[in-house]
Amino acid sequence: MMNQKNVKNLTTLCYIEKDDCYLMLHRISKKNDINKDKWIGVGGHFQVNESPEECLLREVKEETGLTLTSYRFRGIVTFITDGLEEAEYMHLFTADGFEGEMISCNEGTLEWVSKKDIYNLNLWEGDHIFHRLLDEDAPFFSLKLRYQGNLLVEAVLDGKVLMK
Repeated sequence: MMNQKNVKNLTTLCYIEKDDCYLMLHRISKKNDINKDKWIGVGGHFQVNESPEECLLREVKEETGLTLTSYRFRGIVTFITDGLEEAEYMHLFTADGFEGEMISCNEGTLEWVSKKDIYNLNLWEGDHIFHRLLDEDAPFFSLKLRYQGNLLVEAVLDGKVLMK
C-alpha cells in the first residue's frame, strides 16, 4: 500500500490520549508545509480506496510507530483556505489505546502535551473549537472552518454559524 496515490483532499487527524495528555506533532520539518510551526495531531492523506479507519491506522503507524488498539471517529472538519485549491475534509479521531514503541517523526517533533496546556500552543484558530468539542465529549459533529491566510473568517458547526 505504501506506493499508492494519495487522495488530495481527504485526510485523517488523530489525537492520541495518555495520562490526560494528547500526543501532539510540532510541524517544523517539512518545506512548503501549510502547517509550518503549528501543533497538530497525527494523520495524513488517504490513499486510493482507503477507508478513514485504514488511513488513520496507517498514518499513525508511519508517523509515530504506534499501533492503535482503541479509537473513536469524532467528526468531519471541512478546512478551506486560500492556500488550497479545494476544501480538505479531515476525518477527526481520538484514540485511547495503543501498543508499540514510539519513533521519531520526519514531519516534526512528537510531544505529549497536557490537555489543559493545548490551548497555549501555536494552533490553528479553528482547532480551539474542535478541541473544546473533544473536551466536552460532544457527539459526532461537522465543523466547517474557512481561513484567509492564517486568519479564521468563518466557522460553522453542524450547519449553525459560529462566526462569520
